[in-house]
Amino acid sequence: MSLAMPALPFDIVVFDLDGTLADTAPDLAGALAHMLSRLGRPELTLDAVRTMIGNGVRALVRRALRATGGADEILEEEGHALFLAHYGAHLCIGTKPYPGTEQALDALAESGAALAVCTNKPEAFARALIAQLGWESRFAAIVGGDSLAARKPDPAPLHEAIARAGGGRAVLVGDSVTDAATARAAGVPFVVVRFGYSDRPVEDLGADAVVDSFAGLTDALADL
Repeated sequence: MSLAMPALPFDIVVFDLDGTLADTAPDLAGALAHMLSRLGRPELTLDAVRTMIGNGVRALVRRALRATGGADEILEEEGHALFLAHYGAHLCIGTKPYPGTEQALDALAESGAALAVCTNKPEAFARALIAQLGWESRFAAIVGGDSLAARKPDPAPLHEAIARAGGGRAVLVGDSVTDAATARAAGVPFVVVRFGYSDRPVEDLGADAVVDSFAGLTDALADL
């Protein structure tokens, strides 16, 4: 017997991807390890990589190079190309959904909410990863870091995701200061997950709600 879902005050629930829906750090770290090895740099630990994720691939590559000796624009471009080639072929080797992710997505869909993704990952990678996770039919919209001229924390990608998903009352679920700033700029509520890649305590992000796991997401959204 299915339990009644709580009524949600939102038409659309928009999710960040890396560090929110799935732990992608192992495969991002693998691509960075390949890049750094090719450039004669030392490998970074997985924990170090987790602190560097956010703001897109170029920012990740730049942070990794700076942490291992610095780089000029030419080396950053070389590193970027090496990273993209490796990551594009190894998107979902170690990547796993966080516990309860699919159950939460099912519950939100049962409640009648449309689901969308707004990420700074390149759109082609985001779509390919979502397909490899078996989620391609779950989301009404997927907006990546290169879908528009602007990326998060600019509000334009979030507004675009909301519009593509049908428009209406929306909330952003994410894990970082970038997501928090995006939600504020867009004028939508923000729910932060505690288990993501935040570089600071999630209580400092000014979220409307904090969830420790996806088991508490629908109730947190219903309470907003």
